[in-house]
Amino acid sequence: MQRIKFLGAAGTVTGSSYWLMDSDNKGILVDLGLFQGVEEPKIFDNERLYFEARDLTGVVLTHAHLDHCGRLPLLVQAGYTGPIYMTEATRQLLELSLFDSAKVMAESEQRRGERKALFSEEEVEKLLLLCRVVHYDKSFTVGNFEITLRDAGHILGSASVEVVDKREGFGPKKIVFSGDLGNTPQDLIRPTTPIIEAELVVMESTYGDRTHGGEDAVKVLTEEINAVEASGGTLLIPAFSLERTQEILHKIDHLKKNKLVRDETLVFLDSPMAIKATMIFKHFPELYNEELSGHAKTDDPFDFPGLVLVEKGAESAKIHEIERAKVIIAGSGMMAGGRILHHAAEFLPLTTTRLLQVGFQAVGTIGRRILDGEKKVRIYDAEVEVAANIRNVSTMSAHADQPRLMRWLGQIKGVKRVFLTHGEELPRLVLSEKIKNDLGMTNVVLPKMNQAMELG
Repeated sequence: MQRIKFLGAAGTVTGSSYWLMDSDNKGILVDLGLFQGVEEPKIFDNERLYFEARDLTGVVLTHAHLDHCGRLPLLVQAGYTGPIYMTEATRQLLELSLFDSAKVMAESEQRRGERKALFSEEEVEKLLLLCRVVHYDKSFTVGNFEITLRDAGHILGSASVEVVDKREGFGPKKIVFSGDLGNTPQDLIRPTTPIIEAELVVMESTYGDRTHGGEDAVKVLTEEINAVEASGGTLLIPAFSLERTQEILHKIDHLKKNKLVRDETLVFLDSPMAIKATMIFKHFPELYNEELSGHAKTDDPFDFPGLVLVEKGAESAKIHEIERAKVIIAGSGMMAGGRILHHAAEFLPLTTTRLLQVGFQAVGTIGRRILDGEKKVRIYDAEVEVAANIRNVSTMSAHADQPRLMRWLGQIKGVKRVFLTHGEELPRLVLSEKIKNDLGMTNVVLPKMNQAMELG
């Protein structure tokens, strides 16, 4: 009898992790993500694994966002020596993400006296030796399971996971883990590959209660840059280093080439990780969508006049001395850490500042508090007044909205049960009712943290 245990992303959008067990209590792990921005550490415990590493026959990683990969080094700590499967792009971005995370945690431990780092750079190095690169649409075997990765269209290298039990008399035969589904079509990468059939579906629900709307992200970005050009102020864009930053760079490249914003307007990419991620993006033009792939043959889609790459902390601090119109792109996307915070502390109290939020803001993060309308936020050890103009553009999300989620699920034939994960309670409840009413799939489950269920 197969069982699945939901080790994360159950009632929250972080900490994705699912343990699929066969009849011998051996099984595979899909993702092992970091809990971010949560306020209940006893429930969302980054330091604890709720399984034995010796019971794993393999691990599959859907993509390189920290909420899906950020705890993988704990497997090394637990003695795991088996394979971890992923696409080549995910492998390169994983290395970047985990080394950056280890560095940040070490600095926090040493300089700020915060809690002990979750893992070290040495453990990341050991983990990378376990990585096995697989290709989209090419099946491979892990224990009793045949596994195939499909392009999820979320970020570069992202995948949905099809799992088929090869044994006779064991069911269900096919289980699908959606991973994070993309906001298809996107400016950068190929669209989400449809899943043809499955009996059980473990599906994300991040935006299960809303439609992204018809807001034109290019128009919004144009308006925001033009506004600081007129005022001489600062546009702050908190952005994830992977995908979102590259999307913004590509959009600004378009704006400058079409003279919709000034060439002389400085755009600071203040993130060593995002700079490195952009270099990785340039290595995988075959994963771009058709339009961008054509563009990239004659022009660098991520470079333009006025772009300044900021790697050193000292260079970052000097940005505050520049008294002219400027755009600052920096992580983290939820303002949960990173260089965006010292820029926010400097510029949020100014009425000439504009803050453009371009991604999901998890509960408990500074980005979410600002989005919810708080006029003062605590940054480091100080209360910072929020006098800046705040704007959120949901159309730049890398996550599918409700119509896209419904369309993706509705194409899958033979579905008997749906598990909604990677969503806060309201979005997944709304999506659950939508699935029941519109698709006639009545067996929709909202799993709880660390809940185990039989699948037969």
